[in-house]
Amino acid sequence: MHAQPADSNAPLKGGILLAAISTSIVGIVREYYGRGPMKAKTYVMDDIITVVLRGSGFTPLERTIMDSGEPNRVITMRHEFQRIMTKRYVCTIEQLTSRRVLAFLGQTHVDPDITMEIFVMDRPPEGFGAAETTDPGN
Repeated sequence: MHAQPADSNAPLKGGILLAAISTSIVGIVREYYGRGPMKAKTYVMDDIITVVLRGSGFTPLERTIMDSGEPNRVITMRHEFQRIMTKRYVCTIEQLTSRRVLAFLGQTHVDPDITMEIFVMDRPPEGFGAAETTDPGN
């Protein structure tokens, strides 16, 4: 389920790259949680890639913990999962973008059910970028 470029020498670009990232991250979550999010959307802003997962479908165990009044335990478990999966997420993003990931950050929110995976890259993926001003006085 992990998207790969047809020609390994040609980097993915634009909407094809965005879809490949979303599909790959959803695939990882499904593989390890046994279920995946209802929606996934990937955004690239310059050298930042953000994957927003909505409706990840909490497991029965997680629902039981939340129903007992301890949703923060579920957030802690999901953060631990993200930490453990860092290498897998990073390798996937690096392979799809042909760029190096400098930092990976993840955040989970219970209500509404939203998870964000954020990747800071060494440079923008092919076809993405932003204007940068380093000294606005000159």
